[in-house]
Amino acid sequence: MRVLVAYASRHGATARIADRVSARLRERGVLAEARPVSEIGDIEGYDAFVVGSAAYMYHWLKEATSFVKRHRVLLSQRPVWLFSSGPLGTDLVDDEGRDVFEASRPKEFAELKAMIRPRGERVFFGAWDPNQPAIGMAERFLRMSRSASEALPVGDFRDWKAIESWADEIAGALDQKVTLAGLDQFE
Repeated sequence: MRVLVAYASRHGATARIADRVSARLRERGVLAEARPVSEIGDIEGYDAFVVGSAAYMYHWLKEATSFVKRHRVLLSQRPVWLFSSGPLGTDLVDDEGRDVFEASRPKEFAELKAMIRPRGERVFFGAWDPNQPAIGMAERFLRMSRSASEALPVGDFRDWKAIESWADEIAGALDQKVTLAGLDQFE
């Protein structure tokens, strides 16, 4: 069983989540590798996929969405999980009483879910370092708006235990798929 953990990341926080998912899958006996979507060509040799992206203003990065759309036929035929990173802080409920992860779910997930029928999707807390160079117009605007940049929590809010637990769930699902197929071990 070969798994590709494909990701799009601006400042590296999402890349590190993808690396952790891939490493955890390998610890569980799954052949997994993490690669940025911008460096991926043919995906035919993979049996399953985890695709993730940083999310800004409730949207996945365009290159991640394009990756899924470009490979939608194959992805719809194999096990796929989606993840997003982005909400900052540690509050699980927002000011309006909504679940932070549900409220932060990227708008693209509904379309992607209908297109490829992923086995699961997850939103993780992200990280923000205001000292990193701004990438894109939205970040530049945010940096210029003192009140907006002061309102964002600064720091690394990724929950590594939650990320590893999710990777364990994926490994378990893949192990069950291999067992149900009558295979004793991973290929």
